[in-house]
Amino acid sequence: MILLSIRLSIQGMSCPSSVEHIKEALDAVEGVIKTEVSYAKALAVITTRDGVNVAELILAINALGYVATELKDTTRCGDTDQQEDISPQQRVAIIGSGSGAFACAIKAAERGAQVTIIEASEVIGGCCVNVGCVPSKILIRAAQLAQQQRSNPFAGLENHAPELSRARLSEQQTARVEELRAAKYQNILDNNPALSLIKGFARFNDANTLIIRKVDGSELVLHADKILIATGSTPTIPPIDGLAGTPYWTSTEALFAKALPQHLIVIGSSVVALEIAQAYRRLGSEVTVLARHSLLYAEDPLLGEKLSECFEKEGINVLNHTQAASVSYQGEQFTLETNAGTLIGDQLLISTGRNANTSQLNLAAIGVKTNQGGEVIVNERMETNISGIYAAGDCSNMPQFVYVAAAAGSRAAVNMIGGDAKLDLTTMPAVIFTDPQVATVGLTEVQAKAQDIETDSRVLGMENVPRALANFETDGFIKLVAEKKTGRIIGAQILAHEGGEIIQSAALAIRNRMTVTELADQLFPYLTMVEGLKLCAQTFNKDVKALSCCAG
Repeated sequence: MILLSIRLSIQGMSCPSSVEHIKEALDAVEGVIKTEVSYAKALAVITTRDGVNVAELILAINALGYVATELKDTTRCGDTDQQEDISPQQRVAIIGSGSGAFACAIKAAERGAQVTIIEASEVIGGCCVNVGCVPSKILIRAAQLAQQQRSNPFAGLENHAPELSRARLSEQQTARVEELRAAKYQNILDNNPALSLIKGFARFNDANTLIIRKVDGSELVLHADKILIATGSTPTIPPIDGLAGTPYWTSTEALFAKALPQHLIVIGSSVVALEIAQAYRRLGSEVTVLARHSLLYAEDPLLGEKLSECFEKEGINVLNHTQAASVSYQGEQFTLETNAGTLIGDQLLISTGRNANTSQLNLAAIGVKTNQGGEVIVNERMETNISGIYAAGDCSNMPQFVYVAAAAGSRAAVNMIGGDAKLDLTTMPAVIFTDPQVATVGLTEVQAKAQDIETDSRVLGMENVPRALANFETDGFIKLVAEKKTGRIIGAQILAHEGGEIIQSAALAIRNRMTVTELADQLFPYLTMVEGLKLCAQTFNKDVKALSCCAG
């Protein structure tokens, strides 16, 4: 008689007595010869006759309220019921299901781990695909095309008012989000037997145990060898008098709204606030932006200054050094009392940053360190101060970019399974998808000075870049920051149409420790926007206005 040895990982056993219930359920399945269940290892090893359906075994366990998944290495035992002593796979638990979580899950599974993902939301995928990168870029691109219809720089092309249905655009955004969520998240779950999903809110009981409260109110216990915290972030709501209870927007509502407001007031002056503000202006709304300091206050001052000029040319009202003291809502109108006077609009967007989703994880009880904003503190290996616990993405003290989260998640997985992977953020490029785009990498002059680095820098207006001239889009500049002693490039700040397509070349130059002379000597294709990097590098030693086109 041919026998099979089948191994199942079982999550949710809350006490040792669970073993007997699971064993009884498995022994009742026709074809099962012998069952061994380990509470400590969260493992069942079942000897069956050939032909027993593994799905039937999993269903028997899941019917008890546990979560079972098949482990690799189901073996044929031949004409004997002898079972080998199989050690369990590394068990990895991941709290969250966004880009960082899935990058970790996929990498850990590739390295032989059994992975359980815990997600509290109704949908998987996290911020980027659902309410961030994907829908925002669709909105921004549609707004850009609307603006080009309304106002283009070319003689002979007639401008006209775009015909726009915000409701239909919103439907298209939703459809593409659902398509990508299915392709990039759900399909991976469905087709990778090493991954399983539990819906519910997780909190730590100890460094290797999570308590998961499911939607129906029941709780299950999950044991893991290693745990990744990847719970993301949510919009921060400032304590403005009267704001609570009003129908204000966060970025989520703004991205999927079915109708355009006549006048959108935006409180916030950084990435998300500015992207949405410009998009709505281009779609046809009047827009006022309230900046507590100035636009892009944390960046090189020239970026905010020049972007403000671009916004004002499009009719966006930028109020620097302005704060709302109170908000009221009546008769479908918001009224804001500010230090710049009273503002009235029919919609209000609050976009003042995001805070980490860590308050319900019970981190303090197990000693995981967080900063004042609740972000989990990790080192370059994504490790927290507690052995076996890692963090990645917006819930950690790392830059809030999806590609950083994914890189951190995959490296955390490598380290969980015994590797040594680090994440170097010194040449991390960043892009703000306004138009012109803001793109940065490396150090600003202020940041370099704080590190006692003496700098030399140059600013090249985009009117000196032939492709920008040919496009009749000369807003903005390229700035390179170099170490004065060596000429080595240490930073770049760009405001330019398609600036996001330029910045990676600057990042590579910094990564490879190139000097401005070496960058200036490189061959760049003509006419391209990225040629502006070469031209800016040339300005360290010559006047580019005195050069002919594509002069080397």
